[in-house]
Amino acid sequence: MNGFEVIIYEKRDGIACITVNRPKALNAYNIRMRDELYEVLGAIKEDDEVDVVILKGAGEKAFCAGADLTEFLTAPPPVFARQARFERDVWGRFLSVPQPVIASMHGYVLGSGIEMSLCCDIRLASDDARFGLPEPGLGIIPAAGGSQTLPRTIGQAAALEILLSGRWIEAKEALRLKLVNSILPRAELYTEAEKIAKKIQSYDKWTVRTLKQAVWRGLDLPLHDGLELETRLAKQLKGSHK
Repeated sequence: MNGFEVIIYEKRDGIACITVNRPKALNAYNIRMRDELYEVLGAIKEDDEVDVVILKGAGEKAFCAGADLTEFLTAPPPVFARQARFERDVWGRFLSVPQPVIASMHGYVLGSGIEMSLCCDIRLASDDARFGLPEPGLGIIPAAGGSQTLPRTIGQAAALEILLSGRWIEAKEALRLKLVNSILPRAELYTEAEKIAKKIQSYDKWTVRTLKQAVWRGLDLPLHDGLELETRLAKQLKGSHK
C-alpha cells in the first residue's frame, strides 16, 4: 500500500506495523490521519496474510499527543460533521479488525492517543510514557470513545477521577490501573511488541481470531449470554477444523 502521508504501513512475515507519522506535531491525530487509518485498517481487516498488527508512533517524543485541535475544533456544519463521523468511523474500524492489535506506546499518550490504544487488544508502554485526557479543560468531552472505553478498562471510579480532574498519569500508575499490560525501557518496547506478536502468530489464526471475538463481543453481555456465545463460537471453530 502506497501514497500515505501521515502514516507508515509495513507488512513482513504476517506481522503488520502501522506507524502514525507526524513526529514534528507529536503525532497529533488530524483529518488526514483519520482518513489514512480508516483506509489501512479496512485493508488489514480483509487481508488474511496479516496475523497480528502493531501500532506505534514515529519520533522520540510521543505515541500520539491527541487530536490536532486546529482542525477538529474548526467544526463544519452539523449535518456534514455527522456525515464525516459515519463515513470515517476509525474507532469502529479498530474494533472490527479480527486480528489482534498491539499498541506500542512511548512519550506522550494523550486524548485520541489513549482512545486509539483502548481500541487495541494489548497495550505496552515505555517507562517514560505519560497519559492524559485533557478534553474537559478545553470545554469538550472525549469524542473517540474515551468516556466509554476507559471505565470499561480501569473501572468507573478511576476513569471518572482521571476524566474529571484532567490530571496526567505516569507509566507506573497506568500499569497499576491496568491501563497498560506492561511497561518496558524505551529501547526494548518495540522488540517486546514483536516478540508478543510472533508468539500469537505461532497459534492457529482462526483460533486467535475466534478468541478475540469471544472476549470483545461478550464484554457487555450478562454472564449467561456470554457463556452461550463462547459455546457457539467454540462449536463453530471445531466445525471449521474438521
